[in-house]
Amino acid sequence: MTAPLVTILDDEPAIRTMLTEALEDAGFRTLSFGRAQAFTAALAHHQPDVCLVDLSLPDTDGLTLVHKLALEQGAIVIIISGRALVQDKVTGLELGADDYIIKPFDPAEVVARVRARLRTPKPATTLGQVAHFSGWQVSFDQYVIEDDKGQTYPFSHAEGEILRLFLENPKRLISRAQMQDHLGGAASDSFDRAMDVRISRLRTKLQEDPKNPQLIKTIYGAGYIFLGDVTWR
Repeated sequence: MTAPLVTILDDEPAIRTMLTEALEDAGFRTLSFGRAQAFTAALAHHQPDVCLVDLSLPDTDGLTLVHKLALEQGAIVIIISGRALVQDKVTGLELGADDYIIKPFDPAEVVARVRARLRTPKPATTLGQVAHFSGWQVSFDQYVIEDDKGQTYPFSHAEGEILRLFLENPKRLISRAQMQDHLGGAASDSFDRAMDVRISRLRTKLQEDPKNPQLIKTIYGAGYIFLGDVTWR
């Protein structure tokens, strides 16, 4: 079985070397880049499983790149950044990043975070990568939601993790603690806010009335329930 591929985008050579050595010692394949242009060009020939992305890049805005990766690549995106403000972390998570690691860091922590993200369980009850419910079709291999008219709406890997959790557990209460355990996040206000934003975006894509959603219901003080009847093919 081929080892997962982790790409590293950071303009500091020492950090690229440190992460490359730690990840390869842990059994991962790696590719590292100092510029976003070279990284983007490499995506035409490589499909990474995890992308480590610094926000302070010399040739592009890191947050814009994170959002693009989350929507178009379907890879797990982990931000590595010296920006330690809570708002920077929240913004990164809202734009589709799966995790946020603040510099300086221990490379062993990065390896552990990568492994945790790759261990997201897929229950045996799931029969395929395409779910059908209430006139909607969700393709998890293409990262798109399709309505009954054939119009498609892309979603990020982070949004997909939540959507899959709902669709694999229809009509069951999912608490914040269960979301945290499933998604591997640390309990914090920024995690809660990121979850709220991702659920709001999913509701928008499913054309839900924000004042009276019919599919993703909020149970205040408890969590969420997905009310659709789901079939997998």
